[in-house]
Amino acid sequence: MAAGQAWAALAAVARDAARLVVPVECPGCGAPDEVLCGTCAAGLAGPVFRCEHRVPRLDRMDGLASLPVWAVADYAGPLRGVVVAWKDRGRQDLTAALAAAAERAGRQVGAALGPAGRTIPVRVVPVPTTAAARRRRGADLVAGLAGSVSRGLHAAGVPARAASALRRGSAADQVGLGARARGRNATGFVLRRGGADPRGALHVLVDDVVTTGATLAACCRALERAGGPVLGAVVLAATPPPGRAADAAAGVVRDAAPTSVEPIRGDTRETPGRSRHGVRG
Repeated sequence: MAAGQAWAALAAVARDAARLVVPVECPGCGAPDEVLCGTCAAGLAGPVFRCEHRVPRLDRMDGLASLPVWAVADYAGPLRGVVVAWKDRGRQDLTAALAAAAERAGRQVGAALGPAGRTIPVRVVPVPTTAAARRRRGADLVAGLAGSVSRGLHAAGVPARAASALRRGSAADQVGLGARARGRNATGFVLRRGGADPRGALHVLVDDVVTTGATLAACCRALERAGGPVLGAVVLAATPPPGRAADAAAGVVRDAAPTSVEPIRGDTRETPGRSRHGVRG
């Protein structure tokens, strides 16, 4: 037996032994001995869809369109269980599947960024994670997603690279906060010291879940104040409207989420701190 086959066999034995002590089950449906069952994994395999119309805090007061946000799936039903297990229950064995979904999303979104996304460097910026969340999870999971989105964009011809351009000020973790509290909490994002000048690139934000949009809006403002245009955001999951959330919880399938990857339409308007490449439509 070759050395590689021997290690693979030992790894399989170790996994089986671990499952005897701590049984593995799919976090979406509870199927035993499945890290992520095929049915639940299929929820991550569909085309991305635009969801900014359901994110209230992204509405602007200056007449410009909301920040485009592309989501892989609704944050409801089995997929909600998958994301919660990955983020907050130590299921890092789900990382490979979620990273693959983020990379596919990057490839699809690359087609929507238009000519500017192929001629100007694009920085893929993860929403900063609190130090407490990093310690609890053992890693910066959102930064990992940003790396996957960046690889997908690059495969689509976009000169993209992941860049942790922002840091949190005194903001606390958003988990468990209501809409108003999220808005108050998501104001403490600033540029990371020693980072690249944001005026030299376009930016795409990445987060795991979008709920009210307060966090994405605050990150967008921080970059735009420094002269860094933001083209849009990519998230794993978006909180659905109340009716669709109830349907998902009950296992009812109605109208599918929008599946077209709409291109960003250009506009000649300019505002302080934003070049015309960053105008959203």
